[in-house]
Amino acid sequence: MTERVVVGLSGGVDSSVAALLLKRQGFDVIGLFMRNWEDDAECPAKQDFLDVLAVADVIGIEVEAVNFAREYKERVFSYFLSEYQAGRTPNPDVLCNSEIKFKAFLDHAIGLGASKIATGHYARLTETNGEFALCKAQDLSKDQTYFLYRLNQAQLSKTLFPLSSLQKTEVREIARKAALPTHAKKDSTGICFIGERDFREFLSRYLPKQPGDMETPEGRLVGKHEGLMYYTLGQRQGLGIGGPGEPWYVASKDMARNVLIVVQGHDHPLLLKNTLNAQDLNWIAGRAPDASRTYGAKTRYRQQDAACHITHLADDQLALEFDAAQWAVTPGQSVVMYDGETCLGGGIIS
Repeated sequence: MTERVVVGLSGGVDSSVAALLLKRQGFDVIGLFMRNWEDDAECPAKQDFLDVLAVADVIGIEVEAVNFAREYKERVFSYFLSEYQAGRTPNPDVLCNSEIKFKAFLDHAIGLGASKIATGHYARLTETNGEFALCKAQDLSKDQTYFLYRLNQAQLSKTLFPLSSLQKTEVREIARKAALPTHAKKDSTGICFIGERDFREFLSRYLPKQPGDMETPEGRLVGKHEGLMYYTLGQRQGLGIGGPGEPWYVASKDMARNVLIVVQGHDHPLLLKNTLNAQDLNWIAGRAPDASRTYGAKTRYRQQDAACHITHLADDQLALEFDAAQWAVTPGQSVVMYDGETCLGGGIIS
């Protein structure tokens, strides 16, 4: 019997090519389009679904649309809002992957008789003696292991990443040669499943604005903010502080006083940290790394791995010390650890 693989089709070029490659490899491919947001008409899901249908028609596969809006609200969006309310900056893509794409979606695919699921992520899997490792993609500029660090062995054992050895330019060329209608479609950069939009306006629909003061660390008033939830550490744009000297950046949030602390200069000492604490940990191998070794870690997606050492690891708590100070380490974001090409896991920066 031909092995069945269910591919998550988003309407973008990456997932389109993932489905095409699997079809060419002889799998019984079914496309699954996830509808996860229904709160307004601004969501681009309609156009995306039309693109999915057009791609499926060219490849010659069936497509099913499935609604995970309830799961998304309960497992991802409620957390997203509570984190912003607490003054942190969450990463919805991380939770979206572990809770929707590799949980709700995976369960549904198994129900359709699939042995595996596949996505258009840029990541690579290796298997040694039945243990799966999540490794960086061939195209390091597109590598997405940072967003996948919360996956576990059971999820990885059921997953295929068809784009693992391809460059993004090759993916677009494959799509163009196959006449896939998504071959030149722009990559999406908005909130996972919600799309691109005015972030402040969007957040204000769910969380009431709480304006307050902007102060320097010495307590000098330099401006007003619209609500601490709208700002993230290291932010430069949209502060509205004029005057001479270097640009202003968000350094911290005083939640008790509803004050935004701002500093001048990209390399101000308050923007640089040699240590961080993290919690809510996930280790892909199912066990914690050896605390005596040196590792690489990212505190944000578009970042080189930074050399670090584990100084504390116990009771779902991790403390790291970096060889060089890291810029704008942000509570709510993820720190993801690597041993060379292998993604070990990580946690939420606290």
